[in-house]
Amino acid sequence: MDRSEADSSNSRAPGGTTSTLTPDEETLAKETVPLRHHGRTVAAGVLVLLVVMLCHSLITNKNYEWPVVWHYLFHPQIMAGLGRTLLLTAVAMSIAIVLGIVLASFRLSENKILSSVAGAYLWFFRGTPLLIQLVFWYNLSALYPRLSVGIPFVGPELIGAETNSVLTLWTVALLGLALHESAYMAEIVRGGLLSVPKHQTEAALALGMNPFTTFRRIVLPQALRVIVPPTGNQVIGMLKYSSLVSVIALPDLLYSAQMIYTQTFETIPLLIVVSLWYLLCTSVLSFVQRYVERYYGRGVASMGDRPNRRGPRFSALRKRPQTTLGVSPVRQEAKS
Repeated sequence: MDRSEADSSNSRAPGGTTSTLTPDEETLAKETVPLRHHGRTVAAGVLVLLVVMLCHSLITNKNYEWPVVWHYLFHPQIMAGLGRTLLLTAVAMSIAIVLGIVLASFRLSENKILSSVAGAYLWFFRGTPLLIQLVFWYNLSALYPRLSVGIPFVGPELIGAETNSVLTLWTVALLGLALHESAYMAEIVRGGLLSVPKHQTEAALALGMNPFTTFRRIVLPQALRVIVPPTGNQVIGMLKYSSLVSVIALPDLLYSAQMIYTQTFETIPLLIVVSLWYLLCTSVLSFVQRYVERYYGRGVASMGDRPNRRGPRFSALRKRPQTTLGVSPVRQEAKS
């Protein structure tokens, strides 16, 4: 093999394409050393060591009492409390979503009274802790011993009952969770509706669509891409916030565990049981949330994820191989 053949063989890239690098550029490419990140390596090693130490502690520390955990994991009282927690989460979140849509429409209304009332509602329920609200609703009978409906100020009572008979434990829990959550859902819905450009609504009305059809076919599908992700986060948060109803003695998952460990004094194992069930439920909800987000966001894929419809010529230009120096062969051939 003569020298010209050797040079031509060396000028070919590993993928079969001809490289037009000069000898100086080839030498520089061979001498280039990738940058080493020693800090990342040390941080990764420390994290791995900490994880191994944590796993070792979980296995060898007898104070966790894992046999007790497995014994109470599917205990009937625990399962009943889990069912109440899931039911409470579903019902309270459904009420909160409906109230949030109504409040969002009030906030976007041109009527100043409706907008001001909705703003005051959001200010109060977002500005006070949920625990205080639950305790307040639980003790509402101290302010109003009797709840009644009638003609205001002067009229007789049409319907009435004792406050404690109306505000049961379930009613207090649903009322506190739903009213608190509806304030956040109102802002989420309002932000989603405002994300849709106003000119799209104007164009739909100009084409002859009525306001309801415009909202259902134009505004809502686009707003859902903004509304769904934070709503999923709020559902997961509602599942965890529901544990606060244990302060009013509603036998949810946490309170059911408390009723057991107050008798057996096995506090840590029962708390581990509760944590495992919460982790399982939030993991399932996170998976569902990811699927729903992918469904509503299927029309907004990035340009890199869209199929190429311009033929092989443009595909080669889009996915051209890069050399070590960051100069593409196509550009080099164009320069030559």
